[in-house]
Amino acid sequence: MSLPPVEIPLGAMRFNSDSQKLEYFNGEIWMQVHTFNPNLDGGVRAIAAGGSGPSGNPDKVQYFSMASSGNASDFGNLPQRQYLTSGTASRSRAVFMGGYTNSPSSTYINSIQCLEIASTGSASDFGDLTSVAGYTGTVGNQIRSVRMGGTSPSSPWQVTMDYVSIAVKANAVDFGDMSYGTSNSSNINNPIRGINALASAPNSSRTIESITIPTTGNTSDFGLLTHGRQDGSGMSNSVRGIFNGGYESPGLVPFMEHVTIATEGNGTRFGDLSVVTFREGGHASPTRGIISGGMGPSPYPYLDTMQSVNFASEGDTVDFGDLDASRIEHASTSNGHGGLG
Repeated sequence: MSLPPVEIPLGAMRFNSDSQKLEYFNGEIWMQVHTFNPNLDGGVRAIAAGGSGPSGNPDKVQYFSMASSGNASDFGNLPQRQYLTSGTASRSRAVFMGGYTNSPSSTYINSIQCLEIASTGSASDFGDLTSVAGYTGTVGNQIRSVRMGGTSPSSPWQVTMDYVSIAVKANAVDFGDMSYGTSNSSNINNPIRGINALASAPNSSRTIESITIPTTGNTSDFGLLTHGRQDGSGMSNSVRGIFNGGYESPGLVPFMEHVTIATEGNGTRFGDLSVVTFREGGHASPTRGIISGGMGPSPYPYLDTMQSVNFASEGDTVDFGDLDASRIEHASTSNGHGGLG
């Protein structure tokens, strides 16, 4: 008796041993995951938007090229002060999902802001989330941006996920629910899978969950980190994701750990931070990850440092340059991250 054909789920990933390429299933055929490296001012452009810091211009947006070490420059401004926020980008547009503002009054917000990466200038209003939330997490690909969780006084530790189509300014619509409410989460992605390290879940905040970005639905279990990472960050190319920094009692986490995005599993130590930090940003190109700013150990100074690693080889971070202004709790993204292939 012949067995029925095995159904392949949309977004499944495999390594083709004949072509030596990573592939994903689009519902009909297996497609190769391509590496995209935009030629913009010498390479991938990274964005650090908003955030909190001791210097002026709290609505400031900064940018830098990831192709070679150097300092960040002023990009423009957000429509309002925005921190406790997160973001992602297509190859041309960055979006920033929710957060907190104190202009004109201190409050959590449901605002989504966007900017065009190729040209410097001010950001503009994109639409609204389905709920007010700061401490949000965001994953995305070329088409979609998905907000994962967050918190607000009236709705703490949200399980809510919603999404927008990056090319079209509009309000977010429901995506599904997370297994546990979360805030301060770290996020990585490839074009198909988005992964969230939950800062409020059981197992001492070590739980990792994933979604399939091109569809809607609830999260599923991915694995466990070796260490909890509240107020940490994530960065990824299309193959490997790295979780950085963060805090878990009794103190800051001084090392990074990584996962292979296509295969479920637990985190593995990657290397040490040369500057220990939390509440930092994470940016990615196909070859390099960069950690921006954050807050150091007690007495918790604001940092303007940027430190980098190469995705292909495990190791400690090295100095990359400095932000134009020190920042914590800023939205961080690039137009060459893992969600873009």
